[in-house]
Amino acid sequence: MSGRGDVCVCGGAGFVGSHLVDRLVADGRTVDVVDDLSTGSLANLAGARRTPERLRIQHLDAGAPEFAEFLALRAPRVVYHLALLTPAAARTAEMLRAATLLLGTLEAARQVGVGKVVVALPATLWYGEVPARHLPVKEGHRTDPMGVGHVVARTIVELLGVYRERHAVEFTAAVLGNVYGPRQRPEDGVVAAFAAAVADRRDPEIHGTGRQTRDFVWIDDAVDALAACAERGGGLAINVGTGVQTSIADLWALFAPSTTRRPRPAPARPGDVQRLALSPTRARIQLGWSSWTPLAEGVRMLTERDPRSPGG
Repeated sequence: MSGRGDVCVCGGAGFVGSHLVDRLVADGRTVDVVDDLSTGSLANLAGARRTPERLRIQHLDAGAPEFAEFLALRAPRVVYHLALLTPAAARTAEMLRAATLLLGTLEAARQVGVGKVVVALPATLWYGEVPARHLPVKEGHRTDPMGVGHVVARTIVELLGVYRERHAVEFTAAVLGNVYGPRQRPEDGVVAAFAAAVADRRDPEIHGTGRQTRDFVWIDDAVDALAACAERGGGLAINVGTGVQTSIADLWALFAPSTTRRPRPAPARPGDVQRLALSPTRARIQLGWSSWTPLAEGVRMLTERDPRSPGG
């Protein structure tokens, strides 16, 4: 997939998006970044901008009418949409807007002949609360909706399926575990929040009991899966996770040796999922992917540098 109009990354100036752009540019692809910079930063793209012949940045809201015109002009073969259900999209109105955003993208993709749309969805919204006996959870597992975000996540994949069947717009939905690494904002992930607390020499907060579990995925591992989604995994939702549950308390224990600070208890957050781990089996089969960075190693790499450094 070389040449003009190769790949478009919506949300490409954000945490996951900027790392994906770095990878795509390094792979020799021509990348258009579309980002309104409401939560992303051009500083995150400092490395990719050193190769201007492979990167163009559009300061544009993917929900604006101009986005369809832009897609028609550039006619990318693959569109990544990483700005649908982000950690910042916590309010109901923002979540509902995600379906509208995707619908506009799919309609534009149909009109200009985009070959594939790849979306990223948070696993906590996709699955909701999963009984312990079903962990690590497989893609076919269904639970009762926990809230608007859960319903919207399911709607997004159903919309993708409609456009695949009726208009031959291929898709892959990457269901992401808790991705962490450099450039992540502290408010967007517990690993980043802990790392920032250590760097700032302040006590972190642990919401609830600390026994709630997550599946933590190092950013480079997650990006490797996303890159594979451009060519593989058509018509599927695919977990991007390790299959390993780690409690928030055990996560903090990995940071504890590097600080004298102690966590402060905070109230549990409404609707917070209590346990989650993702089966990586489908990703191994369909993407040829599995994670390779143990959590302890990822935390070590993060604490050895400023985790908020945009150029990292």
